[in-house]
Amino acid sequence: MTSTQTGVAGSSPVSSRVWTVPNVLSLLRLLLVPVFLYLLAEGHDAGALLVLAFSSGTDFLDGWIARRFNQITRLGQLLDPAADRLYIFAALIGLALRDLVPWWLVVVVVGRDVFMLIVGIVLANHGFGPLPVHLLGKIATFCLFYALPVIMLGQAFPELAWWSGPVGWAFGLWGAFLYWWAGIIYLIETVRVTRIPRVRAPAQSDTLER
Repeated sequence: MTSTQTGVAGSSPVSSRVWTVPNVLSLLRLLLVPVFLYLLAEGHDAGALLVLAFSSGTDFLDGWIARRFNQITRLGQLLDPAADRLYIFAALIGLALRDLVPWWLVVVVVGRDVFMLIVGIVLANHGFGPLPVHLLGKIATFCLFYALPVIMLGQAFPELAWWSGPVGWAFGLWGAFLYWWAGIIYLIETVRVTRIPRVRAPAQSDTLER
């Protein structure tokens, strides 16, 4: 039995390993989320920005290492987007606690991920794994991930607030809109795939699932 598996011809193999450099970097990012939220909620914006900058750097680095040295793992495919989501949630909650962003924006963003969790459960109940990430979802996550630090930048350095506020809000509102737009696309795709009859391969599928 091999520890790697290729789902699509020509794609990089996906390993079941746990202790790889990219996974350690992703775990470090996750461990820093509470630190980031504490600094942000207490008004230490410069420190929070430093933690976020470090996290963004390790995010790029772990992805590059995983692709360059064939260290793409199933665990990494879960940890990396989870870290991105948690930093977005932490930034939203920290800024909302200080009345710098409205709570309705928190509800819009978190509500969309709850919606996607339900979609994932529906897919799993029909025997399907997660849907491939849509480009629109990637763009939305990018907008949200960088909108909030730009807003924070104006708090840490008031002389930059004249441009960081409008730019941050433009990215944030556009990102929230695209976030839900991508969610609707995922819902449509979920309805489509769950209506397709699945043909189960005899004698082989039971063995693979054990």
